[in-house]
This record gives sequence, structure tokens and C-alpha cells, in this order.
Amino acid sequence: MTNNNKYDKVNMSSEKATFITIAMLETLRKIGLEDKKAKIYLAALELGETTIIGISRKTGIKRTTVYENMDEMVHLGYIRAVARGKKKHFIAANPGELKTLIRKKELLLDQILPDLLAMNNISEVKPKVWFYEGKKGILEAYEDILNYPKTEVVGWASGEILKMFNWQEAEKYVAKRQRKKIIQTLIMPDDKNSSQFISRDQHHLRRTKVVSAEEYPFKIEINVYANRVSLFSVKDKVAVIMESEPIASAIRMIFKMCWKNIS
Repeated sequence: MTNNNKYDKVNMSSEKATFITIAMLETLRKIGLEDKKAKIYLAALELGETTIIGISRKTGIKRTTVYENMDEMVHLGYIRAVARGKKKHFIAANPGELKTLIRKKELLLDQILPDLLAMNNISEVKPKVWFYEGKKGILEAYEDILNYPKTEVVGWASGEILKMFNWQEAEKYVAKRQRKKIIQTLIMPDDKNSSQFISRDQHHLRRTKVVSAEEYPFKIEINVYANRVSLFSVKDKVAVIMESEPIASAIRMIFKMCWKNIS
């Protein structure tokens, strides 16, 4: 009986380790590592300083295939090569460094994003409209703004959004926006959330003016950025993004008139 229990524990432990490895491989694939490269990275991470032969034995991947992938992985920063006499050894990048590698890719994309968007805007099929539902969908619509770094977002805000996202979640999004150097200029009702919201303006790359919550108790949020307009309704749990240069320009002018008339 005792021996069987020991076997069961070992078997369960092995199954758990296999499940974790599969999950990690899947995640590495999602961030851009091909199947073999993901396996090579995990093997190098587990082995510590190792060789092509060591990785080949660990993964079951042919040595020639490991060689073929290794140069690119070193170039991308997932693996570091070190000389040990006449031999090369390899060390996996610290897992914490993977975030840095991903951010570098984002920065590279940011450099050409305006040109890509300009190419996309050549299309004569206007306007384009996207619908988003639920908390996850609304967050996705918010994050569309982050695709336009070093720009200004103008619009009408509402404290209603905090019924879906708490302050911690809101701060996390703001931090992303700050890293992209995206400025916000907003108008919102003078309600219970406005004073706390405005107190963070300088730190959050934001300017805010308030209007009477009794006279203008709007509950939705509107953002205008680049050639897009996004609308958010927490009550309906829905967000809409419209892509149209004439519509975005018109609403931006309406905002400008409103802003000028608020003391």
C-alpha cells in the first residue's frame, strides 16, 4: 500500500510538471517564440550554463536544428553565448528580461506605427466601426488609444468608469499611457470622483475642466484621438470605436468650443 502511494505521488508530480511545461511553452509561443525556440529557451533555463549537445539531449531536438536556431536566439536576446576555451556555452536570459525584450519590440513598432496607420487610412471605405462588449472588450477599446504614442486625446470623461474598473486598474492603464507619452485633455461633471481625479492631473499627463454635474450629468465617455472617436457606456457594458477623419475632426472642434467656454 505504501509503495503504491509513493508511486502515485511521483506520477502526480510528473503530470503537474508536464502541464506547467506545456503551459509555459504555449505562453512563449504567444509572445513570438516558435515551438523549437521556446523548447530551447526552457531547456537552457533549466540547465543553466550549457552546450548545444546538452540542449539537444534535454529537448530531443537534433543538434543541427539547435545550431540553426541558436544564432537567432542570441541575436534576439533570449540566449547569451559565452566562450569557454575553444567551446561556446549558452545561458538563457533571466525570465525577468523577457519583459524588456517585449518592450523593445513595442518601441520598434511605435517608430513605424504612424506610417503604418497612414497607409491604412488610404482606404476610401469610411467610416470603419468596431464594437466591444463587457469589461474585457471595454479595456481592449481603451488600449486602442495606446497605439498612437506621443499624441493628444481630447474628450468627455465620467466617473462611471470606476464602477467597472477600480482605482488600481485605472492607475495601471494610466501608467501605460504615460509611457507612450499620450496627453489627455478632458471635460467631466463635477461629481464625487472629479476632485480626486483632477488632483492627479499633473502626474498623469492630463488636463481636466469640470462642468456642473446637475446641468450636465453625462454618464458616458467620449475620446477623440488621431482619426478615431471612441464611446464608452458602463451601464450598457459596451464601447464603440469609429475611424473617420471628418467625424474625428468635427468632434474635436466641438470639444475645443466647449473647452474655451469653461472658466
